[in-house]
Amino acid sequence: MSIREDQNRFKDIVKGKVKEDLRKYVSQGEMIGKREDEFVKIPLPRIDIPNFRYGPKQSGGVGQGEGQPGQDVGDPGEGGKGRAGEAPGEHLLEVELSMEELADILGEKLELPRIQPKGSKNIEAVKTKFTGLAPVGPEGLRHFKSSYKQALKRHVSSGSYNAEDPVVLPIKRDMKYKSFKKVTKPQTQAVVIYMMDVSGSMGDEQKEIVRLESFWINTWLKKHYKGLETRFIIHDASAKEVDEDTFFRTSESGGTLISSAYKLCQEIIQADYPVNEWNIYPFHFSDGDNWSGEDTRLCIKMLQEFFLPNCNQFGYGQVESKYGSGQFLKDLQKEFGEDERITTSQIETRDKILDSIKDFLGKGR
Repeated sequence: MSIREDQNRFKDIVKGKVKEDLRKYVSQGEMIGKREDEFVKIPLPRIDIPNFRYGPKQSGGVGQGEGQPGQDVGDPGEGGKGRAGEAPGEHLLEVELSMEELADILGEKLELPRIQPKGSKNIEAVKTKFTGLAPVGPEGLRHFKSSYKQALKRHVSSGSYNAEDPVVLPIKRDMKYKSFKKVTKPQTQAVVIYMMDVSGSMGDEQKEIVRLESFWINTWLKKHYKGLETRFIIHDASAKEVDEDTFFRTSESGGTLISSAYKLCQEIIQADYPVNEWNIYPFHFSDGDNWSGEDTRLCIKMLQEFFLPNCNQFGYGQVESKYGSGQFLKDLQKEFGEDERITTSQIETRDKILDSIKDFLGKGR
């Protein structure tokens, strides 16, 4: 029991450390590369659970050896004579946290509200989950194999088992029954559609910011939706759907037509995600340059007529680039003002990723 308590205490310490330094972990990408199914490995400075350690025998101890009462035992600051180093020691260990635990840490740090799935999709189903065996229960849940094994062990241990006439008669105390609990699970489905400008002005650093932010957005949304799908669209003057790896590695050049991505996104939604059955989250990342004011007006029209009425939330994140004008963000803010169905966020550097996540997820939509 004490080992389990120590493990739980250690995990609480780890979670507290990750929460304390969350801004650092959000802005660094090494942990994302260490995903294994629903777990991530996080590098942490070495953390030890306090414990007693005994020295070798005959080496003295408290109250042993020469000395007089009241004698000074030395300056506690005395130590090694070497020169102090400048770099931190490489005492790191990797701890494993589930995506659910990461989402909890993120939600606590940013004080994120629970997401409220929209419309008729906010349905919960109560399911029965069998959790083990119990000595009592209804006859319909009696577990024959376990009951028989218990009876057999009783016969063998009492010496009444006859291999020549192997009759095993279970009695009441041999009976085992399936134990269960009721689990409420949301029957909601959600899709996240990421769109990113990959024109020449979006460099590796800008795409890394988008990669980090999308990981944490997914982590939070997965906590609230049993089935979460992701789709990826890249665009410059034209748009195409790609896989996740291509999404973050592609570099293009040329002009930018944001409407090309919005048109493709709309086509994907209409083809695969009926709006009365799915919770839909489009996120668009760009440096804010668009080909023309006319194309921006077309984007605004599509937002007004299709995306905002049919999606839980439309997110636009503007990544700082020395080549981008940033005009698209200004146009959206001017047009939509305080409309809660669209969220805009400015992401100047990696250090602003956590603030941007709060912008996108802080409404609980």
